Amino acid sequence: MPQAPSEWTVLSMLEWATGFFEEKNVKSPRMSIEWLLSDVLSVKRLDLYLIYDRPLTAEELDELRPLVKRRATHEPLQYITGHTDFHDVQILVEPGVLIPRQETEELVAWILELHPRGEALTVLDVGTGSGCIPVALKKARPDWDVFASDISDKALSIAKKNAAHSEVDITFAKDDLFNPVAFSDRSFDLIISNPPYILHNEKSVLDKEVKDYEPEEALFCESTAQMYGALEQLSSGILSPDGTVFLELHEHNSSEVLGLFDQANWAAELKNDYGQKTRFLKAKKA
Repeated sequence: MPQAPSEWTVLSMLEWATGFFEEKNVKSPRMSIEWLLSDVLSVKRLDLYLIYDRPLTAEELDELRPLVKRRATHEPLQYITGHTDFHDVQILVEPGVLIPRQETEELVAWILELHPRGEALTVLDVGTGSGCIPVALKKARPDWDVFASDISDKALSIAKKNAAHSEVDITFAKDDLFNPVAFSDRSFDLIISNPPYILHNEKSVLDKEVKDYEPEEALFCESTAQMYGALEQLSSGILSPDGTVFLELHEHNSSEVLGLFDQANWAAELKNDYGQKTRFLKAKKA
């Protein structure tokens, strides 16, 4: 363990904790302490370096120490601080719900780019998790009528908190993708989903902070065909004639999903994320 300094300042904490996290093989050690320290001090991460010689109070150290210990066990930063930023909204997260990813932000940005202000659309997010997708969409497009479903009571509880936190009106319902009934009597202009798409045999290659902390039911599926086949069937029944489906995909299984929609007579296309991985599908009824 790195030697503790005689006086704790912002800079000495940044340097000591970075070394401590490196010893524990924590992912992104410098960013980890920046994230935690900025949360405790209620400042932006970059602004830490404007106050690097500021002493830390005993109260601040008492608040920070247990957070550092939690991070040393590879617990995700978002669970430790209880929130994360997601496309212009703050999303509350806690154990039991999937942490929003940058790639899902890209999906939201793509949808908003293709559907500018002025359209009054009816939207369904299937498997909403934290509610990050519908909350971000409703915040950016207040005229949209937004619905969301999930099979997890825990996820729905947090999603509702996020809607209230961002002061947006969203209709949530508990529903099972493989036996959907909640919105079977409605029609939607957009159906969106970032479903569980990691196969169980891939668990060993996942980061420790993912496989040891995030909910398995939000990560893993039995098969790509089963998961996306259910989404295709649901969409074919409740999507409006000129509606669009937007899905997030596993980069390695994107061609399988595209083939599934092609065989079901959809006009579908794939899109890469910023890392040039084939991550998204857009489909309309042919």
